Amino acid sequence: MTAVDDRPTAEIGHARKRKEDQRLITGRTRWTDNISLPGMLHLAMVRSPFAHATITGIDTGAARAATGVVAVFTGADIADIQGVNITAWPLNAEQKTPDHLPMPSDRVAHAGEIVAVVAARSAAAARDAAELVDVDYDELPAVLDLKEAATDAVLAHPGLGTNRSAVWQLDSQEGGTGGDVDEAIARAREGGIVIEREYRQQRLIPAFMEPRSTVVDPTGEQVTMWSATQVPHILRFCIAATTGLPESKIRVIAPDVGGGFGGKLQTTPEEFITLAVARKLGKPCKFTETRSETMVSGHHGRDQWQRLTLVAERDGTVTGLKVELLADLGAYAALVGGGVPVLGAWMFNSIYKFPAYRFTTTNYYTNKTWVDAYRGAGRPEATYAIERLMDELASEVGVDPLEIREKNWIRHDEFPFTTVAGMTYDSGNYEAATARARELFGYDELRAEQRRRRESGDPVQLGIGVSTFTEMCGLAPSRVLGALNYGAGGWEHATIRMLTTGTVEVITGTSAHGQGHETAWSQIVADRLGVPFENIEVLHGDTQIAPKGMDTYGSRSLVVGGEALVLAADKVIEKARPLAAHLLEASPDDLEFSGGRFTVRGTDKGVGITDIALSTWTGHDYPEGMELSLDADATYDPVNFSFPHGTHLCAMEVDTETGAVTMRSYVCVDDIGTIINPLIVEGQVHGGLVQGIAQALWEGAEYDEQGTLVTGSFVDYTLPTAADTISFVTDHTTSPSTYNSLGTKGVGEAGTIASTPAVVNAIVDAVRHLGVTDVRMPCTPERVWKAIQGAGSGTSTTSEAQPHFAEDAPNQDPGAGTTDGAAQ
Repeated sequence: MTAVDDRPTAEIGHARKRKEDQRLITGRTRWTDNISLPGMLHLAMVRSPFAHATITGIDTGAARAATGVVAVFTGADIADIQGVNITAWPLNAEQKTPDHLPMPSDRVAHAGEIVAVVAARSAAAARDAAELVDVDYDELPAVLDLKEAATDAVLAHPGLGTNRSAVWQLDSQEGGTGGDVDEAIARAREGGIVIEREYRQQRLIPAFMEPRSTVVDPTGEQVTMWSATQVPHILRFCIAATTGLPESKIRVIAPDVGGGFGGKLQTTPEEFITLAVARKLGKPCKFTETRSETMVSGHHGRDQWQRLTLVAERDGTVTGLKVELLADLGAYAALVGGGVPVLGAWMFNSIYKFPAYRFTTTNYYTNKTWVDAYRGAGRPEATYAIERLMDELASEVGVDPLEIREKNWIRHDEFPFTTVAGMTYDSGNYEAATARARELFGYDELRAEQRRRRESGDPVQLGIGVSTFTEMCGLAPSRVLGALNYGAGGWEHATIRMLTTGTVEVITGTSAHGQGHETAWSQIVADRLGVPFENIEVLHGDTQIAPKGMDTYGSRSLVVGGEALVLAADKVIEKARPLAAHLLEASPDDLEFSGGRFTVRGTDKGVGITDIALSTWTGHDYPEGMELSLDADATYDPVNFSFPHGTHLCAMEVDTETGAVTMRSYVCVDDIGTIINPLIVEGQVHGGLVQGIAQALWEGAEYDEQGTLVTGSFVDYTLPTAADTISFVTDHTTSPSTYNSLGTKGVGEAGTIASTPAVVNAIVDAVRHLGVTDVRMPCTPERVWKAIQGAGSGTSTTSEAQPHFAEDAPNQDPGAGTTDGAAQ
């Protein structure tokens, strides 16, 4: 029998099953809540039931006397060591930012804010005792509506004197990349097309599988914190910067983390409080939140009002776009929350050639849970708006939605292309992705069926939704972040250790929470160094093992962290070259490296890189002064964002008599550059699609008039299950990025960004002939039915009043006007 070697010739592009899944699926792993230390205490938080109130007294006597309780602390008790939740992205010097103490002692600004903490010998005892803490409040007026917040009639933080946090503007005329948008609008009013719409981005809750959890051990030389976090390095920095603990005395470990979607991007009050209590008591402490605590106090996402003006010539050629946002920050300026709308500023123009553009965001505080990045962070909001508008433009012109997009998009032969917002897209082919999606979808056939249903008066109408998108990911060149007043860099770090027995350790500064880094990183290094995939171990998420890193968010792990790996691997090869030359008695210049071996050019004489690693360990046969190590470190700072794109097509059936909607089919063709592992990409796309579709159809955080979150459990906050979705058809085209050596772009957020407008466009398309032009998300049967009834009675399908938008916003446009090649 002849043995067959089924090892792939190249790892990159191979659909490897994930290394991580064996331990994750079988439960043979360590989540933060699994950690148990000798003498460990358990914490329970006492949370305010009021959205806004003064704390007039806290009686902890009954709780202190309860069985199993060791201590009870209020904000005053830990004021000297509790630290501060900081914001890393103040938009400008004028931004108003209230202090955000982990546990305030005087006033609460949202329901769920922590006012006391109980430490007990068991979690049950802590929870029971927390109910015995008696807190006296004087309730204050609360501002809960974003539009009302803009009037300053009620203040979320009276000491600030206003609810407005900051105003930020990007103007293509000021940045030198476009014309005057006001002039474009004025010209269109005289004989062109003017489309003005207002869209609502509802508040969402990042419903990750694993609730947040923190364990702190203060008993060693270092304080060690385990946390279910996406950002162990950033968390370590924030602790050191605000608590007085030296950074060298802090070790943060993110073990296996059960999902994040941006929801674990924060430095949370619970992490600071657990640290403070552990230090006070000198004992290990653990806090694990309940699911209801996740809903009420874990940060929320989205929450915008968007007022948009798109103008075009009568044939549908776009001539200008003006965007005015109201953004709800919730009660506090989160770590990067204020900058989330800014991330969308460069994407409202999307794939289209607008000659003039202006974007303005005004951020406001309300007495609700704070808002920060949620999967896509600013780009889903932008994509939703522009793709809804392009459908409106197609309707006004009287052409197919795909036709209006093709008329205005950047052609494949125009790349690289500098957009009106000042970004230079390096590569793409919108024509190819759209043609493939159209073919897989059966676009023409579905349009024919739609016509038949309309002509027959079928009560169940068919709608076809289009979403052609691009996004910027790989956050981001450090100099660009600096120009935007962001508090950190965009670089990433990697280390490769060549072990003596032929295996390899890869240390990455990215911190996975389900993305498959251990598998994909092994594939990259296997190809680069020519070592077996199985012999590579990837280490991450521990600031003592991986001391440098910027962590994982914004689809940056592969396009930034992967490039750091490539640089480190190349350094390993170059360090090995003189060592190999010595072993082969050849000149380094005569050596070629391929498939993990150095060979003398023109001969079969060679030595493997893993053999060199062993020889450096023995060190028996090397001249004095030659470094006996192949290990290498590398830090990579991206030269630009990456710009994946794609075309998503959705068919929805709408029952005009009940408002019920049913998804018929969904096709997406994404271009994410070079694909490292198709299996991982497929999983990322599927997960992203469901999150985006869920915003369109099901999800939405709602508060009552008192500021209580009424969608505080999965009974009321509707998450889809597999039974609620269909089988998606996915495919890819490939336009490699020119901004990195692997040609990769990003995929983690693409599905979420593109799918929401595809679904809503399909719903509106199904009933547009009945007079419906918009349905507020989530598009529940009730809302769809009311939109149909309102259109039939001649009333507006969007009954909300116009918001208050800031006028004469100062121009703060550091990104659009740069000329160093990063944003140009």
